[in-house]
Amino acid sequence: MATNQAIVAYAPRMTVLVTGGAGFLGAHLVRALRDQGRDVVVLDDLSGGVAANVPDGVELVRGSILDEALVARLFRERRFEVVFHLAAYAAEGLSHFVRRFNYTNNLVGSVTLINEAIRNEVRRFVFTSSIAVYGTGELPLRETHVPRPEDPYGIAKLAVEQDLAAAFHQFGLEHTIFRPHNLYGPFQSMRDRYRNVVGIFLNQAMRGAPLTLFGDGSQTRAFTYAGDVVLKMAESAWLDQARNQTLNVGGDRTASVSELARAVLKVTGAKVDVVHLPARNEVVHAHSDHTRFREVLGAPEETSLEDGLAASWAWAQALGPSETPVFPAIELTKGLPPSWR
Repeated sequence: MATNQAIVAYAPRMTVLVTGGAGFLGAHLVRALRDQGRDVVVLDDLSGGVAANVPDGVELVRGSILDEALVARLFRERRFEVVFHLAAYAAEGLSHFVRRFNYTNNLVGSVTLINEAIRNEVRRFVFTSSIAVYGTGELPLRETHVPRPEDPYGIAKLAVEQDLAAAFHQFGLEHTIFRPHNLYGPFQSMRDRYRNVVGIFLNQAMRGAPLTLFGDGSQTRAFTYAGDVVLKMAESAWLDQARNQTLNVGGDRTASVSELARAVLKVTGAKVDVVHLPARNEVVHAHSDHTRFREVLGAPEETSLEDGLAASWAWAQALGPSETPVFPAIELTKGLPPSWR
């Protein structure tokens, strides 16, 4: 009897917290974790995600990572083994104009979670950062490059990365950091006019509106189908080789925003124009090297841009077109693109 009690008392914890799990990438991640047999709890304030994105078998707690009492109670009651922290307002360009909002949500909220992870002896904290931490640098961007973020969003993400490094050295909290870029696919919000160019284009195509590009459309990105990388990200928290690693996440094939627009028109069959808006302040060319990701986690799947857009279009059509409301808490208007007002 005593032996059985000991086995129960020291059984490994399998409960996982996913913040932002009702959002785009979170919706993919929680499905992968659920399918692995994890007991998944989602914490999401539904400011960017929707409850319908959370699948059966996954618990949704509606609330903010800024709610210290709620976060403390969840950690205390559920005794999470691993935290996957995805909750953020990931609008690089807009972050210049919502600086206080950006740092409060993306930095202070993250520290609230890290504090509770330390207090409750979470084994590993998996953080979704961004290649925005690099800024403009030699391409492809590598994890060995010195980060020089050029917008408040990237600055906040880098600060959380550095805080996690300090938390490991001081308290022994393990971490795995992912720096994704330009992920797209089903569950991506189409109601946000400030971010996620694939979602914006698909929504415009459904509405019969022109596809709008900032500048001449020569900006290049490596658009990555989320389903290709999410399984590896979900597995990482239980792999020794991913302990305290920082890994770029994304595809290796680049495309210009103009090429993306043409691909969207081809896949959707939309008969709309492409309209060029005044250029905005942004990193023009950005893609990263993924050698370390493959060495640590193995090679991900590779879905072509056309196939990924086709899957995204099928999902978007089932959902229907979305309104794109103006962000309600713009803090600075100097230099704000007119289409964002």
